[in-house]
Amino acid sequence: MLEPPTIAPEAIAACVHTAYAIDLKHIAFLPLGADSNTAVYKALAADSTPYFVKLRRGEFDSVAVTVPKLLSDAGITAIIPPVGTVDDTLWAHVEQFALVIYPFVNGQNAYRVSLSPQQWHAFGQAIQRLHSTSLPPAIVQRIPHETYPADARIRLAQIIAQLDTTPPPDEVAERLLAFLQEHRAEIRDMLARTEHLAHTLRSRQPALVTCHGDLHAGNIFLGDDGQLHTVDWDTLISAPKERDLMFIGGAQGFIGTTPQNETRLFYSGYGATAIDLTALAYYRYERIIQDMAIYCDELLLSSAGGADRAPSLHYLMANFLPGGTIERANAAWEAL
Repeated sequence: MLEPPTIAPEAIAACVHTAYAIDLKHIAFLPLGADSNTAVYKALAADSTPYFVKLRRGEFDSVAVTVPKLLSDAGITAIIPPVGTVDDTLWAHVEQFALVIYPFVNGQNAYRVSLSPQQWHAFGQAIQRLHSTSLPPAIVQRIPHETYPADARIRLAQIIAQLDTTPPPDEVAERLLAFLQEHRAEIRDMLARTEHLAHTLRSRQPALVTCHGDLHAGNIFLGDDGQLHTVDWDTLISAPKERDLMFIGGAQGFIGTTPQNETRLFYSGYGATAIDLTALAYYRYERIIQDMAIYCDELLLSSAGGADRAPSLHYLMANFLPGGTIERANAAWEAL
């Protein structure tokens, strides 16, 4: 979210005081991320301890905070665990938001700084630990399980079918409609391929592991001390390991390297493993389709969103660039 939500900082401070017994003396909104339902802040406590405050609007599943805490307690150091409340939970609610607090770590994400070979190795090790760690059965049952749903594919197909009759609410939407018209045939091919891959995976039922689900460069955070952290666990899912592995070499925003080098360095830490190319291609395509459907609905159904609108259009269009996510998904498809 690039613009602060309407909630007052005083309401956030009051919630933190009640739920965490922490008195905040300063709260600053951070214009970060492409998710219009998530707002983040840097907060300073009365004792000068810095915190990272996250507000999540809409559906909130507590496994997104309980599982990272369990994994951190199990010794996976590449996780910043949430701070506990006075009631021994890991979240609170304020107005229409779920509120979670983390220790504030100085650093930058992998969109802005390149990972060193050592950090790529540590990244691979951390994800291998994630995929191989056994969680309590009661927790596993609460984690969403992969079903290869068609919702995003159906929605994007509807949007493409209605391009000629959709009135643009503003200039950003007008540009989007023109872009979708230009790429209509390519999008339809992508939808057909993804539906075929989903059908294959449903019939095969590959083994599931605990996956982060959203390991793009923005969710890989490098502390000033060189420590690598995986952040934002809202997309936690039990799925084939390729749900996470598709991000490696998939044009997901990592700078200063090539897809081939990403793959080599990551797997030096993850270890040798057989890759299901059907699952890899499916997840690369499905991620693009999900993002496109969300951005299209945000931009075409209203003119709301303010400063988030132009970046949303940019993110959607970037999928089609040379070397971008669609090219990498096509490469996985062609390797089948």
